[in-house]
Amino acid sequence: MVLCPECETDLDVEEEEVDEGEVISCPECGTDFEVVTTSPLELKAVEEGYEEEEEEEAIEDGDDS
Repeated sequence: MVLCPECETDLDVEEEEVDEGEVISCPECGTDFEVVTTSPLELKAVEEGYEEEEEEEAIEDGDDS
C-alpha cells in the first residue's frame, strides 16, 4: 500500500505493476507523481510544465551544434 504524499489517500499501486519514470495520479487530490524507484516504491511530485521544459531544452541543445 502506498499513500499519497500530499493527502495520504491510499493510491492502490503495486510495485510490480509500475515502472520507473511512469506517472500516476492521486484520485483524491489530483496530484501527479513520477515513480522514482520501484523497490521500494518511491514517488516524486511532478511539477507543472516539467515535461514541456525538458523537451524545449533538448531542442535548444540540438540547435547549438
